[in-house]
Amino acid sequence: QVQLVESGGGLVQAGGSLRLSCAASGRTFSNSAMGWFRQAPGKEREFVAAINWNGANTYYADSMKGRFTISRNNAKNTQYLQIDSLKFEDTAVYYCAARIRPTAHTSWQGYDYWGQGTQVTVSS
Repeated sequence: QVQLVESGGGLVQAGGSLRLSCAASGRTFSNSAMGWFRQAPGKEREFVAAINWNGANTYYADSMKGRFTISRNNAKNTQYLQIDSLKFEDTAVYYCAARIRPTAHTSWQGYDYWGQGTQVTVSS
């Protein structure tokens, strides 16, 4: 059974940093693209960042560029999302996603597997 498990969320003050992790199990994703999405209360799920199978290519939503960094460690079957200079509007549930194909995708419809989400709450 394939599982994606996020961790690293929590309550943080504005201006702080968090590093989210997503550990995959049940199959290897070393040949698969992965991504992060988030959903704030009352809003639709939005794309945050994506990374191709070997980490050579990364993609970010325009509003996320500069403060978000996606990375992966295929040996650990894990991907990460570093968030710096957190803002109140970053408050959301952050979801890890993986797709069977090796190339990254910026739409949630392009992903085959999802984690349960981890809450990030930024206090102003």
